[in-house]
Amino acid sequence: MSLSDADHDIVVDELDREPTRAEAALFENLWSEHCAYRSSRPLLSAFDSEGDQVVIGPGDDAAVVSLPAHDGEEMYITMGIESHNHPSYVDPFDGAATGVGGIVRDTLSMGAYPIALADSLYFGDFEREHSRYLFEGVVEGISHYGNCIGVPTVAGSVAFHDGYEGNPLVNVSCIGLLEPERTLTAEAQEPGNKLVLVGNSTGRDGLGGASFASEDLAEDAETEDRPAVQVGDPYSEKLLIECNEALLDESLVESARDLGAAGLGGASSELVAKGGLGAKIELDRVHQREPNMNAMEILLAESQERMVYEVEPRNVDRVAELAERYDLGCSVIGELTEPGTNYVCTFQDETVVDVEAAFLGDGAPMNDLPAEEPPTQERDLPTVNLTEAFERIVASPNTASKRWVYRQYDHEVQVRTSVLPGDDAALLAIREAGTGLAFSAGADPNWTEAAPYDGARAVALENATNVAAKGATPHAAVDCLNGGNPEKPDVYGGFKGIVDGLADMCADLDVPVVGGNVSLYNDSQAGPIPPTPTLAMVGVKEGYEAPPMSLSGEGTLVVVGDHALDGDADPKLGGSEYCALFGGTDAYPDLHADPKGFVNTVAEVADADHVLASHDVSHGGLAVTLAEMVHEDAGAAIEIETVERGTRKRLLFGEQPGRVVFETADPSAIEEAFDGVAPVTVLGEADGSNHLEITVNDETMQYHAGEIADLRATIDDELA
Repeated sequence: MSLSDADHDIVVDELDREPTRAEAALFENLWSEHCAYRSSRPLLSAFDSEGDQVVIGPGDDAAVVSLPAHDGEEMYITMGIESHNHPSYVDPFDGAATGVGGIVRDTLSMGAYPIALADSLYFGDFEREHSRYLFEGVVEGISHYGNCIGVPTVAGSVAFHDGYEGNPLVNVSCIGLLEPERTLTAEAQEPGNKLVLVGNSTGRDGLGGASFASEDLAEDAETEDRPAVQVGDPYSEKLLIECNEALLDESLVESARDLGAAGLGGASSELVAKGGLGAKIELDRVHQREPNMNAMEILLAESQERMVYEVEPRNVDRVAELAERYDLGCSVIGELTEPGTNYVCTFQDETVVDVEAAFLGDGAPMNDLPAEEPPTQERDLPTVNLTEAFERIVASPNTASKRWVYRQYDHEVQVRTSVLPGDDAALLAIREAGTGLAFSAGADPNWTEAAPYDGARAVALENATNVAAKGATPHAAVDCLNGGNPEKPDVYGGFKGIVDGLADMCADLDVPVVGGNVSLYNDSQAGPIPPTPTLAMVGVKEGYEAPPMSLSGEGTLVVVGDHALDGDADPKLGGSEYCALFGGTDAYPDLHADPKGFVNTVAEVADADHVLASHDVSHGGLAVTLAEMVHEDAGAAIEIETVERGTRKRLLFGEQPGRVVFETADPSAIEEAFDGVAPVTVLGEADGSNHLEITVNDETMQYHAGEIADLRATIDDELA
């Protein structure tokens, strides 16, 4: 680890001396892109993070949002999202597992109990052996850690794209449940209070993880960067979860921060800086598992399952007793000092760090980088017959069933999951407030590669439509903004596009973005990743019931929001799986002029008694949506008339978000609800025939539900 020359000069000028080795390492990590957001922070003001429901917004370990109390007491939830991209390339199992551990501890540090996880995963071409190796390892790591700690993984997404071949993305979000009076922050409160480290002992694993995450992946990263990857212990994390609850039960904690990027140095200095205080820390007191560790190693090791607590002196002994009860290490490592004093660390009676905490956290200069519009290529769309297009798109790993993934997760532990994985959104029963909480997370690299700004708007609209299709009104969101090397103007231009697109659509939807994460330098020998704006969104509703995705076989099918099918807009295939599979490009689809009105109407209609099933239309288009709704006990006959031959594939496989297929017993009620909001088109009738029949003018495709299931089993067949 080494501090850049430019940063070194700034530090020397501020300190009026050369930094110690430990100080230089602290600055190198805390001023890294991963911690300081030097290239992205200037862009993040685009997001609207305010709202009556927002209790604590961006800047803490996790955001805190209030829930409507439909039939119960006032409750809060926490929302957080994290990336563990580089570590998951070097060691997919431990990289992904410790990503789960980190976002769960972010939840604990706010005083909340973790109740749900969502994983959004992005890999290279599924046909490549190395991509499948990473895919299997990451899923195994997430399932192992989440299952062991008893937190259900209920939602997420998986995408395959050549751009991730040398740099996969692993984005994990967590929701916690919080009683208002137990709310904590990562802001130091009072001079004289003690800093207490609770959890696993400190080793040398994860050294320099923050700086490692702020560099392009080298060709030899899998071997050379292995020491920068942490090793997780979910059983210790489970003990830490329960110990944290016990500490809160007895009101023993004044503030808290989990140890993640930059280890103890990062967590303790950030906590001190947010409170405007100083601190004196004795590194010798840190409980260690390896001999002869030096000050820099103790400060920066990212050993997992550790928390730092601010504790009043009178409560220190009780904290130690509870830590011992849960078989966790406990060290009183220092105390908070008066405002105006420095952040000081000593080791073996020598001062190794003596700096202003605020300068450590906020002293890094922001980057002023040039941004260019990414180049676009125009290519004619190939001619493919409908049958071939349908079969290949339904069987594509991007649109195929993800059952192999979510069946490895315990998604019903804690008995809150009302709508299970595999649907548009999960639905959690927050019984304490009488509120249903819908949860959706993901992005689509095809969309944002084709058009970063419009694609990011589509990502936000799709997640909002997902929760609305289950009858929930969008409530709040967090984002994980993934990009390549920002020093390349076209890459930074694409990144700026996804920031602005996501921010603009969330504002249009009136959904505050209450927190997030940025991961840049996702570049490798294979080139930069597509700009990838993962969004995790929650919606709220009264009660815990929602219409299923699967057909009942007893109603009429209508699609709402499809302007192209209604004849009000030209159908387009830009960013679609059709283009990804067959080549060619097309213009990106137009989105709703009033997305909030559309989404809120979807949520209202989805809760109506006459709605028998609902499913959003997005990845793979209308044809894939219908294929996902049929099953052995119900099918449908669909007819689309007066369509020009050249537009059939666009109507069936275009991926304009903001559309929903409803199976209803009362089509006129849906037409009335959407009058003046969005077009409603009757598609046909559901039945008990267990097959899907789609007729477009004079051409008919017919598939038995079993045939469709076989087509959709691409991942299951390969990895089972």
